[in-house]
Amino acid sequence: MNNRGDSARPISAPSQWVPGGGRLEWIDVARGIGILAVVIGHVWTRGPLRDAMYSFHMPLFFLLSGLLTRPQPVAAFALRQLTTQMRPYAAFLLLLIVADQIIEPMKGGRPIFDDWPADLLPILLGGGWLRGPYTIFWFVPCLMAGRVLFNMALSRWPDPVGWQWAVAMPLCLLIAHVAGALTDISPLGLLAVPMALFLLWIGAAWQRVAWRRWMWGPLTLLSGAGLTLMPPLNMKAGDYGWPLLSIAAAVATCLLLLRLSVRVAPFGGWLSAIGRASLVIMYLHVAVIHYLSPYSAKLWLLMAALLLPIGAYYLIRSIPVARRIFL
Repeated sequence: MNNRGDSARPISAPSQWVPGGGRLEWIDVARGIGILAVVIGHVWTRGPLRDAMYSFHMPLFFLLSGLLTRPQPVAAFALRQLTTQMRPYAAFLLLLIVADQIIEPMKGGRPIFDDWPADLLPILLGGGWLRGPYTIFWFVPCLMAGRVLFNMALSRWPDPVGWQWAVAMPLCLLIAHVAGALTDISPLGLLAVPMALFLLWIGAAWQRVAWRRWMWGPLTLLSGAGLTLMPPLNMKAGDYGWPLLSIAAAVATCLLLLRLSVRVAPFGGWLSAIGRASLVIMYLHVAVIHYLSPYSAKLWLLMAALLLPIGAYYLIRSIPVARRIFL
């Protein structure tokens, strides 16, 4: 996965990966593309555009995370993930709950959580119990749990193309599909962790693969089928479309987007800027859509769902206390 012929490079290669840029630049571009797809999929709630975005947008973030993963001390990594991921999770969730208590009565409605203290339980359970402006909050706990488990396995089996992974990952796929077929109950988004593990592994293994020109053909065909013909994914609910085929198409789309990100990084500064703000956009964009959708056309809603969280990101960055809490 590189931009210089067919030779392979490790993920830690210097800025030759992206002429005129750097390794992190193309990763931010990929994140920018991913968060754009997420926002588009939440603005257009039905139809072929929405289905196309849902066919790959969440797998892209898991795959990117796997691409950047290195084995780390298990206990220290788990503690760091817990503190650095769940602190902003709790802060943004509390912020939106307070905002909803203010905004909904002003609109003549009732807040989503209006039965205290009984509502504390669904708030703590998260995942499938969070809806409306909080619906995206399943993602970060799922990613965190997946990364912790993946690091535990990677610390034991450091070669992601080793035989142990060839045994373990089909089992993860089987568990993901069976669990998703049996239930959509997902505290903290943990229902999707088996599929998250598979996608993290795909990212880690892909960095060992040298890009070949012939790959464009099969990946494009599979991606095209996923974008247009196959049912979309809903990882939050454990719905992975056609067994094996839909997730394979999602992986194909993601790999093509990674390749595209490398190519456009030297002149994709606006995409990388969106990518750097992707976490704040992830947390806030659904709330913007939720409160403004009765009053805005889709295109204006898309712009607001991007620009307002980006503005919030730069505001948070400028205030040291807010930066420590929310970022």
